[in-house]
Amino acid sequence: MWRHTIAVAGYLLLGLTLPGTADTRSDMALQASQGAIGSTVPDFTFQNADGGKIALTDLRGKPLLITMIYTGCADICPTIIESLASASETAEETFGRGSFNILTIGFDTRSDTPGRMRSFARAHNAGGDNWHFVASDDETVKQLSAAVGFNFFASAGGFAHIGQVTVLDKNGAIFQQVYGSTFEPPAIVEPLKQLLFGYERSVFSLAGLGDRVKLFCTVYDPKSGRYYFDYSLPLTILIGMGCLLGMLVFLVRELRKTQRPGGI
Repeated sequence: MWRHTIAVAGYLLLGLTLPGTADTRSDMALQASQGAIGSTVPDFTFQNADGGKIALTDLRGKPLLITMIYTGCADICPTIIESLASASETAEETFGRGSFNILTIGFDTRSDTPGRMRSFARAHNAGGDNWHFVASDDETVKQLSAAVGFNFFASAGGFAHIGQVTVLDKNGAIFQQVYGSTFEPPAIVEPLKQLLFGYERSVFSLAGLGDRVKLFCTVYDPKSGRYYFDYSLPLTILIGMGCLLGMLVFLVRELRKTQRPGGI
């Protein structure tokens, strides 16, 4: 449901943000973005806001959210970052701090220096231990944008681009695209919940079973804008399992009775 909803929202956003031949470019941008899902993003190295180096492989082992922005943007980019900051705060409250990483790359390589990326993060109350704002070079931006299915075009006064957050699994494979300039916390929390609790682990292991319970019983409350663990759901599941087990025991006993001599 969420994947279908955000895909439609992304299509509408593309139609609004890309200039000129809007329909053609919108279709191409959406196709490229959706076509990247399932592929593994190669390793790239970037400049941290403090001038140090960070590679994508440094962020493996946890889900990763990738956004591409340019610091000269006065509209969509600040809105995306502020919306992502709010959603990621909810995600950290739900899953714990450090359970995922965020990487924001400046694609206007002439202007998006490490210093400007740092200032942009501070201006929009973003960044932190697990959120890295980085600068890059032309070739890296070209290859990375192709790998994650991110399209941008030069336009009057700056760039037109798709509003996109790319969700990667712990191995660097693209799991989902989230579209829009603003989005509610579930747009970010739900794919993270699937990656952290409901993806790859076996339901037959104790850890896997526990994560399945967390996956289905962590519920979003739109009134508070927060997630909570609904204890009534596992209780209902346990009651249902108890009823099924009771019925199974009863049927086995009845079957054994019919198989005894005289049916006694």
